[in-house]
Amino acid sequence: MAFAVSLLALSALPGRAAPLHGIAMHGEPALPPDYKHFSYVNPDVKKGGRIAYGVVGTFDNLNPFILKSMRTTARGVWDPEFGNLVYESMMQRSRDEAFTMYGLLAETVEWDEDRTFVQFNLNPKAHWADGKPVTPEDVIFTFELLRDKGRTPFNRRLEGVGKLEKLGEHSVRFTFNDKADRELPLLLALSPILPKHAIDVETFDRTSLAPPLGSGPYRVKEVKPGEEIVYVRDPDYWGKDIPSKIGFDNYDEISVEYFLQENTLFEAFKKGEIDLYQEGNPTKWARGYDFPNALSGAVVKDSIAPKTPSGMLGFVFNTRRPVFQNQDLRKALTLVFDFEWVNRSLFENAYKRTESYWQNSDLSSMAAPADAREREIAGPALARIEPDILAGTHRLPRTDGSGRDRKVLREAMDYFEKAGYAIKDGRMVDAGGKPLVFEIMTQNADQEKLALAYQRFLAALGVRAGIRTVDDSQYQSRSQTFDYDIIIKAFPSSLSPGIDQISYWGSISRERQGSSNFAGVADPDVDRIIDAMLRARTAEDFRSAVRLHDRMLLSGYYVVPLYHLGQQWVAHSKHIARPETVPLYGFQFPTWWDARAQ
Repeated sequence: MAFAVSLLALSALPGRAAPLHGIAMHGEPALPPDYKHFSYVNPDVKKGGRIAYGVVGTFDNLNPFILKSMRTTARGVWDPEFGNLVYESMMQRSRDEAFTMYGLLAETVEWDEDRTFVQFNLNPKAHWADGKPVTPEDVIFTFELLRDKGRTPFNRRLEGVGKLEKLGEHSVRFTFNDKADRELPLLLALSPILPKHAIDVETFDRTSLAPPLGSGPYRVKEVKPGEEIVYVRDPDYWGKDIPSKIGFDNYDEISVEYFLQENTLFEAFKKGEIDLYQEGNPTKWARGYDFPNALSGAVVKDSIAPKTPSGMLGFVFNTRRPVFQNQDLRKALTLVFDFEWVNRSLFENAYKRTESYWQNSDLSSMAAPADAREREIAGPALARIEPDILAGTHRLPRTDGSGRDRKVLREAMDYFEKAGYAIKDGRMVDAGGKPLVFEIMTQNADQEKLALAYQRFLAALGVRAGIRTVDDSQYQSRSQTFDYDIIIKAFPSSLSPGIDQISYWGSISRERQGSSNFAGVADPDVDRIIDAMLRARTAEDFRSAVRLHDRMLLSGYYVVPLYHLGQQWVAHSKHIARPETVPLYGFQFPTWWDARAQ
């Protein structure tokens, strides 16, 4: 790759495009150039007060961009949930559009119709917390540093870049090579920018608790390793008045407290030590909020229905294990799971069965027969997709809820036999007489409860499943090194899936430790379909590619689908308030505020 720093006159630059206030993956940004703020914020909120977040885990590092930090970085430094408090990106994503970016560190952006390049024109007002300006040299330094010493996905961002150069005093241009796709400009816009003058390249990839210097709205005030990190508002934050930041970053102080177990975190919330708790257990949501602070009104329960895809939660087969490389076996094991029993016996029928990776959205293959464009993209892979999945009529079996529905178990047994297994002396064995035995790794009591139910269903056909519940540190370590037979994982789905699908399902990520390819998928057809998603120019072509991807994953039976709520549940202290308007992607905590400061 060629890198250069040039002071060319911008007006003389070939391929010069008109500066834009925002860019969208497909179509045009919804907001006009003169927009004042995002639709889902309160622009008149008074800043002040504080909030205490709680998380399960630990931390020993303040650098979120290196491999050593993947499970032990303090939350908040660079955080999609609590906000990027210290570091910022060149553009800010709107959470009320599928995938649209608006100016942040970059005041404007330029690209051409074919997306052969993207140019970011930095805001001259942008500066680091020490007052020094954010420069094109910082941008170039950051991408080179993360390429050499960063973790996935940051270390791969330059793979599609053929040339990176400084233009004028405030601009940086990325010219793409043949490895780039149409999503890359937006991913570059989303990437963190670090200060060249404040980072030691030699020690960057080492664990550190030194407070980082950023351009963001907060500074690190206090660090208690493994226990708590406190952020304080930077009164000189440069971006507080730009449209994409109006109504954000409303607390004077933010603390993130760490707990070893979920139960301990919930107890702290009940006592008022934590201000916000995200609930995912329907039984607890219905019955567990009878503690004094909830009964008195000091704690408020809040729920909304996001307009986003369901995603996929399920038992994931590690196909790196030889036993799970048999697709018929994976399908048999999928059919054995009795969702109706689980939903009634464990969750009071609160859940819906997940049957698509993009359920509840137009990107789902459910009730949508494959169109001509899908069939064209699929090519020979069309024969690998089950007919009912291709027709959009596929549904997982509805059982009688007994946990031993004979009709469903007979269907499962057909696939066990097709995979070369039979029941002998009460045990499922292969053609050589070897019993079918594996282990399910779980992280907490809720996962263990699900695994115990699955264990019971499997035992009805002589399949022996062990269960091993490990602590958070061991779970994260074994997840990242793919050291498990079956694991329970969630695959979030957005309205603009892109390069994240390579991490989940791409061949290139199968053996890459720290990737999210928990199933170990390495399939050229899946790779080709993901590439079609990334190269789609129209919304229609994109939808067809995603639906085809959905069909391939469903036909592969890599995951035993579990369930989804269709609701986002949050309980919070009464004094924590939020905007009335909830965006497409649901609750956005960085837009909430402390009502006591109003």
